[in-house]
Amino acid sequence: MRTFRAAACAATAASLLAATTACGGGSPTGGGGSNDKPETLTYWASNQGPNLEADKKILTPELKKFEKRTGIKVELEVIPWSDLLNRIVTATTSGQGPDVLNIGNTWSASLQATGALMPWDDKAFEKVGGRDRFVESALGSTGATGSDPAAVPLYSMAYALYYNKKMFADAGIDGPPATWDELVADGKKLSRDGKWALGAEGSNLSNNIHQVFVLGKQHGADFFDSRGEPDFTSDGAVAAVKSYVDLMAEAKIIAPGNSEYAQNQSLGDFAKNKTAMVLWQAAASTFESQGMKEDEWGVAPVPVRSGAPGPGTSVNSMVAGINMAVFENTDNLDGAVQFVEFMTSDEEQKILCSAFGSIPPVKSAQSDPAFDRPELEVLRKTLAESAAPLPQVPDESQFETTVGTAVKNLFAAAATGREVTTETVRAALVEAEQQMTKQ
Repeated sequence: MRTFRAAACAATAASLLAATTACGGGSPTGGGGSNDKPETLTYWASNQGPNLEADKKILTPELKKFEKRTGIKVELEVIPWSDLLNRIVTATTSGQGPDVLNIGNTWSASLQATGALMPWDDKAFEKVGGRDRFVESALGSTGATGSDPAAVPLYSMAYALYYNKKMFADAGIDGPPATWDELVADGKKLSRDGKWALGAEGSNLSNNIHQVFVLGKQHGADFFDSRGEPDFTSDGAVAAVKSYVDLMAEAKIIAPGNSEYAQNQSLGDFAKNKTAMVLWQAAASTFESQGMKEDEWGVAPVPVRSGAPGPGTSVNSMVAGINMAVFENTDNLDGAVQFVEFMTSDEEQKILCSAFGSIPPVKSAQSDPAFDRPELEVLRKTLAESAAPLPQVPDESQFETTVGTAVKNLFAAAATGREVTTETVRAALVEAEQQMTKQ
């Protein structure tokens, strides 16, 4: 997830993405890039573990393994989410980027539109084993529909509801809520004695978007129309945003201080028994790093409005994950594709996804016993049956910035006791849509 600095970075990146023109074309089979420096690769990895050093500790022995097999030395840089999009966009405008990089899968179409990433046509996919190796939902978040993907799935994730077993038992609650009404009812029992029911990251623009997108699907809204134009002010979109902010403003089951959270503080509160529930992606390794034992928490599907999770208006997660892309201007094209093949091999998928607590987007790797844990079973089922990809449109990153900021400001209003009405929410979304139109 991205942290507090992501607000400024995403705003800068969104404007740069809107102005960036194509940086060239080509693919491994079509003449893009070069092989001028076949002995080295630079790799920008996203921060997947509890901290940057943990990522380096996990990745370094695997990169050494690749070097031993191929003779290619990989120069690794792990970049925090607060800086990653801005770094990538700067690279696309300058043409000076890494050979291989991780991207949030929600950025695929936006970065694809710059022309800075190598397209993965059928011949390119054959070099990493073919498209059929990958889970369909993960491939759905690799670029715009009708175009060759801009990246290859590397780590898959989905949202789940994590709950504190002891806090639930102390409040006399038998199990996790299945619907939002049940969550609010349980939340009022849990919010007492200085403790709160649900954690949120009110200043994290991306997290805001992830939550309201899912609620939008549950209210029949998509935020973009069939032409890819912003549609932020439909009744369903307004209802989605209001229902999320109302968990603080009206139900009062989210602490007002969460309006300022953007650096995963809600996970810390959960691990310290200050908050009973949190909506998150693959959180086990973070809880462990903060001293929480695995038997102290449970995991369940994210609530829906009624019934059970599924497609359509019972979607309960966005398709979360990390994709691996090759920079169009790489000077080690063959080596870059070899590296993608290595990182998406069954062997490496089992090692890396197990270490980072994610789900392999490679079908054959999912059968490994390492992924039979209850947490991952919930996440895997969610990805397969009830998750939907965020809109794969060039303006997606601007959507995160404008609507994510609107939600942040509404949380700030709720935290100070100001009333958040339907009209207030609609006005905020009208302003966000106008900003998108101007850009």
